[in-house]
Amino acid sequence: MAAAVPRRFLRAQACLCVLCGLPAAGKSTLTRAVLGAAAERGWRAAAVSYDELIPEQAYFTEAEEHTNWKSHRQAVLQSIEQFLEQREGAVDLPSSPLINEATWQLCLRSLLQPEELNPDGAPLLFLLDDNFYYPSMRYEVYQLARKLSLGFCQVYLRCDLETCIRRNQSRPRPVPVQVIVEMEKRLDSPNPQKNPWEFRSISLNSTNDVSKSDIQRVIELISTALNNPLSPAEENTEQKEADRLKCALSVVHQADQACRRLISEAMKAARESHVPSEHMRALAPRLNECKAAFLRDLRHQFLQETRFLPEEDVDVEQVVKRAVESVFDGRKNEIISQFIDNHEKT
Repeated sequence: MAAAVPRRFLRAQACLCVLCGLPAAGKSTLTRAVLGAAAERGWRAAAVSYDELIPEQAYFTEAEEHTNWKSHRQAVLQSIEQFLEQREGAVDLPSSPLINEATWQLCLRSLLQPEELNPDGAPLLFLLDDNFYYPSMRYEVYQLARKLSLGFCQVYLRCDLETCIRRNQSRPRPVPVQVIVEMEKRLDSPNPQKNPWEFRSISLNSTNDVSKSDIQRVIELISTALNNPLSPAEENTEQKEADRLKCALSVVHQADQACRRLISEAMKAARESHVPSEHMRALAPRLNECKAAFLRDLRHQFLQETRFLPEEDVDVEQVVKRAVESVFDGRKNEIISQFIDNHEKT
C-alpha cells in the first residue's frame, strides 16, 4: 500500500547522511545505533539500505548492465525526492518499479509514525547505507540535497580489508571475496581537499566496535547539517569550467592507473615468452611512451568533446574503461606482438 505524506513534513528540517565504506565495514551496525540516538532526540529517521532496495541481479559489471545498475541507484534517490517534494496534505506515493516496494515502505514507516511520537516539524533523517566507493556516487546525493535545500553529510567507515573479509564470511549471504578486494582497490574515500562539496564528512575507524563517542560524533555531524542546509546551485561559468577540468583530471588519473596495470601484465607476459633482456629494456620505455601519448590524447578529447556540467553525472569509470579497452589495449598488444615476433625471428 502506498504511503501518505503529512503536510507537516514540508516545514521540517531534513538531512541526507551518506554512510560509505567496504562491505562488512560496519555501516549497518552504525545505522542501527544512529537510529536509536536519533529517536532519543525526537528525529524521524529512516535507514535506506541500497542492498535491500536494489535487486541482486542489478549488480553487474558489463557496460550495458552497468547502466541498468545506475538506474536502480537513481531510483532510490528519486523515491526520496518524491517523498520530500509533496506539496499536498496527503498524497499517495507509488514506489519505483526499480526498487523493492516492500523494503521502501519499511524505510518510510518510521517517518510516518503517529504525531504524538514525533511532534510537528520534527527533523527528518535519511541514513543512506551503501558502499559509495566512487565520489560520483556520493555526488548524486549531494546534488539532491542541494536541489531541495537539505542538510548533507558523510560518514566514512575505515576498516582494513582483512577484517572486512573475515566479518563478511559470517554473513548469511556473504559478498564474494574478490568483489571486496576489487572494491578496496577502487574505493575513493571522502576527500574535502579534492572535492570541496565533501567538506561535511568524518571518518571513523570501524576495525573494532564503534564507540559511544563515535556515535556522538555522527549525531553532532548530522545536527550541524540539519541546521545548515545546502543552497540551490546558481549559474557559475567559472565553476563549471573548474568542474570540467577536475573531471578530466580524474579521467586521466584513473586511465593512467589502468594503463600501468596493463603494462605490468604485458611485461610479465613478455618475460614468460623469454624475450631477451635487451629487448625487455627497450619494451618498457616503448610502452610508457605509448601510455603518455594515449593520456594526452584522452585528456584533449575529453575536454573537447565531453560537455560537463555539475548537474550531470559523468561516469568516469565507464569513460576510462571504454577508452583503455578500445584504444590503449590495442596499441599495447601491437607493441608486444612486434617485440615477440622480432624475438622469434632472431
